Amino acid sequence: MRVLVVGSGAREHAIVLAMAQDPEVTALACAPGNAGTAAVAEQRGLDVLDPVAAAELAVEWKADLVVVGPEGPLVAGVADAVRGAGIACFGPSAEAARIEGSKSFAKDVMAAAAVPTATSEIVDNPAHLDAALSRFAPPYVVKDDGLAAGKGVVVSSDLDAARAHARTLLDDGHPVLLESYLDGPEVSLFCLVDGETVVPLLPAQDFKRVGDDDCGPNTGGMGAYAPLPWASPALADELVETVVAPVAAEMVRRGTPFQGLLYAGLALTSAGPSVIEFNCRFGDPETQVVLALLRTPLARLLHSAATGALVAHPPLEWSDGAAVTVVVAAEGYPGLPRLGDVISGSEADGVLHAGTRRRDDGAVVSTSGRVVSVLGTGADLALARDDAYRRLEGVHLAGSHHRTDIALRASRGEVTIPQGAEVVTRSGDVG
Repeated sequence: MRVLVVGSGAREHAIVLAMAQDPEVTALACAPGNAGTAAVAEQRGLDVLDPVAAAELAVEWKADLVVVGPEGPLVAGVADAVRGAGIACFGPSAEAARIEGSKSFAKDVMAAAAVPTATSEIVDNPAHLDAALSRFAPPYVVKDDGLAAGKGVVVSSDLDAARAHARTLLDDGHPVLLESYLDGPEVSLFCLVDGETVVPLLPAQDFKRVGDDDCGPNTGGMGAYAPLPWASPALADELVETVVAPVAAEMVRRGTPFQGLLYAGLALTSAGPSVIEFNCRFGDPETQVVLALLRTPLARLLHSAATGALVAHPPLEWSDGAAVTVVVAAEGYPGLPRLGDVISGSEADGVLHAGTRRRDDGAVVSTSGRVVSVLGTGADLALARDDAYRRLEGVHLAGSHHRTDIALRASRGEVTIPQGAEVVTRSGDVG
């Protein structure tokens, strides 16, 4: 099978590495890729937001399967164009990708499917902002209604900070979504979806805030771990039954079936699981830890989802143990990052490239705010965490920063299940 992966981040590097280990894969390309994917896959230039160019590349390269990594190309219709060219594509149609591209659309789908989620209100006029904010209690949750790469969200008990973020979005022409705050630990659940067939992967947890102890602004993700030692083994199946399957069925009912990776971000609140958001693709950095533990060959699995054959695929197989990844970010991130600095140690095992390129002189340099993701594995979460941070010691980037507490509380057993509750609460480890 010839597999073309679209994208250039650590998620795509993780997908490419998993594909490279699949004996069914006879040729592998990544477009546009990065300095890490170049070591294991052919690199092809591509404007990932151009559906026509993506389909032409897939035809020219004679791809049997195209895997679209980021949300932007999916919302732009890349999967539609590739399928229109007669090539199997893992990724939803542009219409189905609205579940991430428009938070108001996602809320409408969840309401129709009777899926629990935070109460919310859309504001598209600055004149209505203060009245809308008055209907919510702190902490205030203010989101960009469109795509924002995980950084369009402010959660703050400071009304002035919430108002300022909302006004910035509105001034830029972006409608604002106000939501009630959901307490409890956050869970990322990836599900392969083919119409109404839903196959869950291992639940994971990521860390959105830039600093230790969940301080500072939101980012695209500063680290992740899997599995969740504090959660019931039945958690994934329960969430599929109560959340993901009803949403998949509602998408089918609307005539826009979802085909690809449906990512449910949830809070396990004291009242039960509640959806924070849906994404239309693999999450980053959770993909790095989930795929590190997947033993089932990836190419046939994704091809089955892309071609309507997921229901016949054998049950998934997983490695024992745990995986932890820690993101190394450039100076200034999640604000304006410093770019172009040389990274040393980036070619070691366990280092997944997020924003890199190789200069003509052979040096690997940074090209985005999140630069590399360092992966560790072990027999348990504590050992996987030790392995990740040991590997991170060999990576050097001037001015860089990373969190030192990824999976720390979970590895210490500090996340507990309260008596009389069917869900878990925590003493930290917010995703």
